[in-house]
Amino acid sequence: MSFDPGLDIRVLQNPMGFQYGPSVFGPTPEYRSLDSIRQSLHNPSCNGPDPVYAIAMDVGKRHHQAELEKRQLLFGVVTYAAGRLGNEPIRSQGHIHRVSSHSGWAPPEVYEIWRGRGIVYMQEFAADYPGRCFAVTGEAGDVIVVPPGWAHATISADWQTPLTFAAWCDREYGFVYDQVRAHRGLAWYALLDECGGLRWCRNESYLPSELRMGAPRDYRELGLQKGTPIYAQFEREPAAIQWVSNPVLLEEKWVGFTP
Repeated sequence: MSFDPGLDIRVLQNPMGFQYGPSVFGPTPEYRSLDSIRQSLHNPSCNGPDPVYAIAMDVGKRHHQAELEKRQLLFGVVTYAAGRLGNEPIRSQGHIHRVSSHSGWAPPEVYEIWRGRGIVYMQEFAADYPGRCFAVTGEAGDVIVVPPGWAHATISADWQTPLTFAAWCDREYGFVYDQVRAHRGLAWYALLDECGGLRWCRNESYLPSELRMGAPRDYRELGLQKGTPIYAQFEREPAAIQWVSNPVLLEEKWVGFTP
């Protein structure tokens, strides 16, 4: 990888998955099939790689395992296949987070790009009116924050290069797909043009909205340190990202939050 996340993890492509070093724990990856995400695609009958991506939830250094459990924090890693899903780049299907029983919030998520270029698309609501919509594009080492309760998906910005990324999540994570699937996806589709570039197309199942595009910012108001891997920030000070599993700690920051 072009970015060192501070964890002894090797990303595999054939087959997709992860190889953990002796200091790191992690599960056998789960795979997302093409059939499992068809309902949110621009062309549900398209062809593409199958499985689409591999995901390993609950990864970390062995001596941190008890601390992670105590703080209700979970670190996950995901790697995508190369290729395309019909006229779309490889992507996740889009979801909102289930409300956590221990916090009462649909928790935020902190993404970190490890390889390739990734777009975290997010919208305030999964209802007919999507609210504010953002497409934030990051490269290796960039961090992108999805605020509590927002619907979101992760999209590969370069269909020829497999995207790999990590994320801090609530340990009691859960994905809710119902509203997104009912609208045949999120409010905006990223589509590939004839030259392999991206263009955005509005999903007419939603009321009209404006899409704002840009690069990640530094999120200093959340206590994140630009240029420091997000796992290393937990390692230095475990309380620094406690707001991921306990969003009320930064309750005032989420009002009008701009990704």
